[in-house]
This record gives sequence, C-alpha cells and structure tokens, in this order.
Amino acid sequence: MTQYQMGHNSEQVFRYLDQKRILYGNKIFLDTQTVSESVQNVASLESFKNSICECLKCELGYTRTNFVFGVGNPNADIVFVGEAPGEKEDLIGEPFVGRAGKLLDKILAAINLSREDIYICNVIKCRPPQNRDPLPKEVDLCEPYLKTQLSLINPKLIVALGRIAACTILRTKEPLKNLRNKIFKYEGIDLVVTYHPAALLRNPNFKKPAWEDFQMIRDKYLLQD
Repeated sequence: MTQYQMGHNSEQVFRYLDQKRILYGNKIFLDTQTVSESVQNVASLESFKNSICECLKCELGYTRTNFVFGVGNPNADIVFVGEAPGEKEDLIGEPFVGRAGKLLDKILAAINLSREDIYICNVIKCRPPQNRDPLPKEVDLCEPYLKTQLSLINPKLIVALGRIAACTILRTKEPLKNLRNKIFKYEGIDLVVTYHPAALLRNPNFKKPAWEDFQMIRDKYLLQD
C-alpha cells in the first residue's frame, strides 16, 4: 500500500468515526473487534472503489461526469439499491442527492435511521444518457461491482428502490405491485422491494404503501435487534 493510499484510507476511517461521534456524542465506546472491522470495511470499500472508478467496460464510461460508487456506513445492516445515477448524482458523484434523495432521508428519519446508519448505491454506477433504463449488456457488466460491494458490507437486508432496480436485480418483468410484501434472496441476502422516492414525488398515492413497506423493514429488521 502506498503512502497516499494509507493516508486516503485514514481519512475514510476518521470520517466514519466522526459520523459516530455526531450520532452518539464525544464519548464512543467500541470494542477492539468493532473498530478493527470498521477500519477494514472502510479500507476495503475504498480500495475497491479506486480499482473500478475508471471503468470503461461499456459506453456509459465515456459519457459520465462522475463514477457513482455509493455512500454510507461500511458495516450497514441495510443497503438501499437504486437503478442508476441521475443528472445530479452524475454531477456530484453520490447517489440520491436530489429531491428524491431528500425524501428518502425523511422516510429514513421516520424509522429512526439516517444515511450514517445505512449504505446507498445503484446497480449501475454511471448515468445512462437522458436517464434511460439500463441496457442488459450494461447490467451484465456492472452488476458484479454491486455483488462485490454487498460481499464487503455483508448487510442483513437489501431494499430495492423502484421497479427498474428490482426487475434488474431479480431478472423479472413483474410489476412492482407483485414484488412488494415479499422477501426474496439476492447473493444469499434478504431483499425487499418498495417504491423509488421519485415515484412518490410523482404520485402521492404511493406514499401510503411505501410507508407500509418501511414499517415492515423497521419491525422485521430493526426492532429485532
């Protein structure tokens, strides 16, 4: 590991610990194993990001502004997965930063979660032009990156946000209404499907069933802890 990489990974570790300080105060009591796992996961994710961020395996690599890897807790119990970056995500380099992202933050707060508790990423790491749906070839080339992220984080639950993300991951063409209220398996991890926050902005009628989904996530995967 080069001196630059060591310094860069240290910044990631300090950022993670600072997030914990903000959440829990200046005194943080972590056992040695917890600290070691946190440091290892931060370093592993950052190393993996650095190894793929210049990817040019498909045409999206030539049109993107930024490679959108993912953000959040490297030891998250829950990983939220969207379809692909949008315009603002492509400009900033982080997932879910627009209006839909702000709504997601509010929904998370309603079940006592924040971005510091979860991890957020997309199936596709580069923005498709005009926000079109990802092509099968693009999914085939990019999905291994998602699988590696999941293996490094090792969450208890994956939440697929929106029909396109769900259908892409599950290799199905079922409508979203047929995918809700079910627990699937992806890479050996429980997976549930709910509405994309952007869909809630377009159609407020989806807010009630979406809230039911998040209540289920809270009751089954949070309160059991």
